[in-house]
Amino acid sequence: MIRVLLAEDQALVLGALSALLSLEDDLEVVGGAADGEQALDLALTLRPDVLVTDIEMPRLSGLDLAAKLRERLPQLRVIIVTTFARSGYLRRALEVGARGYLLKDAPAAELAGAIRRVHAGGRAIDPSLAESAWEDVSPLTERERQVLVAAETGASTAAIAQALRLSEGTVRNYLSEAIGKLGAGSRVEAARAARDKGWL
Repeated sequence: MIRVLLAEDQALVLGALSALLSLEDDLEVVGGAADGEQALDLALTLRPDVLVTDIEMPRLSGLDLAAKLRERLPQLRVIIVTTFARSGYLRRALEVGARGYLLKDAPAAELAGAIRRVHAGGRAIDPSLAESAWEDVSPLTERERQVLVAAETGASTAAIAQALRLSEGTVRNYLSEAIGKLGAGSRVEAARAARDKGWL
């Protein structure tokens, strides 16, 4: 029996996924979480075999959740299920250790098959995204990405510098580099462009 934990902030979707997966003879849904922090706590307590998580959730994103679980429960397999058909998200998911990346409009049988494949040590990636993930590479460094994420909220240069423990001059340099790489006219435009690509 494959023990599955679900993390999804929309109650209706969480209930539907749980009901559909419970129909499979070899899958057992051991819990459901409405946000990333709750999913982390449940994973550490329940020790499931596979976590199926949305990418965008309150308190802790699916990508951040996968990164934390890779450190604390390396044997746990993570599958991202999302509406975002963006190769940048797929690349980031793979970088933080996710073994699967599926779109929410995929048939339920595909998700069940993906859980089995990932549990067995394989990967399950939406074929429409697999090829483009290696073509659409983010030009941003990790620090540029962090600064843009902070800038996206409208934070001042001083606030970003304090939050990331950098000097204001360094933050301005990172912002300038990111804006230039993305061909944007401002930090907000650069953040929006990077977000649209799935790079933030």
